[in-house]
Amino acid sequence: MEIMRLVVTGPVGAGKSTFIRSVSEIEVVDTDRQATDETLLLKKRTTVAFDFGRLQFGPDMALHLYGTPGQSRFDFMWDILIHKAHAYILLVAAHRPGEFRYARRILTFMNQRSSVPMIIGLTHVDHPNAWEPANVGVALGYPNPFECPPIINVNATEAASVAQAIIKLIEHSTCECLV
Repeated sequence: MEIMRLVVTGPVGAGKSTFIRSVSEIEVVDTDRQATDETLLLKKRTTVAFDFGRLQFGPDMALHLYGTPGQSRFDFMWDILIHKAHAYILLVAAHRPGEFRYARRILTFMNQRSSVPMIIGLTHVDHPNAWEPANVGVALGYPNPFECPPIINVNATEAASVAQAIIKLIEHSTCECLV
């Protein structure tokens, strides 16, 4: 059986666990614990190791989804998870520009360790303070839109939206392999 490994990463509260829960065909394995730091301002529980879900595409193909913790104190898990990944998606809450610098740090961390295809998924785009995709791209270090990975809107609570993000990532992966 062929297994594709997709890492879902991003700052705390960007929607990583929800993304995986929305499409996983198995009960998601998670390591959520009571938040004890500034994370408590965003949510009561947070991932401390990783989330795991699976999406079966047929008898011979499965997608394993790995969600990283959002806090930098758990960045050793980022390192472990990205090494065997086939692709990753960076989720960024479009309405929290104060976290864009941190999202850029995660992006840099991942790109220093792996050259797998990736896309950027913007969550919370329905919020009145949400930034436009091109502006988020600039904030993440891509001033030239032609050098920026695909940026898509993702509603992590909707399976169809998450599926579209996965499809976009697979299409992007296929295009990168052909170049």
